[in-house]
Amino acid sequence: MESSHPVPRVSFGTSAAGPRILAEEVAVALSFNGTTQAVMMATPADLVDFAYGFALTEGIAAPDELESVVVVEVANGIDVQVWLVAEAEARLVKRRRTMAGPVGCGLCGIDSLDEAMRKMRPVQKSSFTMIPNQVMQAIASLPGAQPLHDATRSVHAAGFWSDHLEAAREDVGRHNALDKLIGGMVRAGTHRTGAILLTSRVSIDMVQKVAAFGAPMLIAVSAPTAHAVTLAAEAGITLIALARPDRFEVFTHPNRLTLETAHVA
Repeated sequence: MESSHPVPRVSFGTSAAGPRILAEEVAVALSFNGTTQAVMMATPADLVDFAYGFALTEGIAAPDELESVVVVEVANGIDVQVWLVAEAEARLVKRRRTMAGPVGCGLCGIDSLDEAMRKMRPVQKSSFTMIPNQVMQAIASLPGAQPLHDATRSVHAAGFWSDHLEAAREDVGRHNALDKLIGGMVRAGTHRTGAILLTSRVSIDMVQKVAAFGAPMLIAVSAPTAHAVTLAAEAGITLIALARPDRFEVFTHPNRLTLETAHVA
């Protein structure tokens, strides 16, 4: 299934002609051991990555607990069928999602306040640091990895930076883009010591996903919510937001920013 397609349009106030390329938005069911846990409106690309990332960041299963992932096109969308080892099935009850989730909602369908506001285990300590120029360089590098956004102007992106942009994923949903990025990285066995980059605002659920992945730094172009800042502080994540190629603001754990040469360890 294609991620975008041209749609006829009539333009006013511009010399542009021809159809407009629009992003696809498809109902994607994430089914674990035969039971649908979530139905998200998503871009129909990188769906195996999506399954791995969603399973990890929602506390359902670790990457090595996924036995298989099969993507099946059905009449009204796509069913991503995930099969887990027996030990992981118990987690399905604690993180039960049975409601359809619109792309802007990362906690839709959770039926427990404790689950929605769950505390995250602090990320592992590391000597990863960045200098301010690298933060600005990192956020400036993300647009170059957004071909779907260039074509449609309607999708989010998430990327991973260590000393360069290592990976990026796009989706109509900001949570989906992050899950796809994380899933792609764990499938590739990529290290997790670096910075997650986001084109979106930083809400509590985005911090929860980054903490579940274990990255020590989160850099976003938009502002965080107050509770997201609190959670990032508790999880040991350096939260940088309102990032531009020439400026940014640091909200938590500024010790990972240094004037010396940054490094990964």
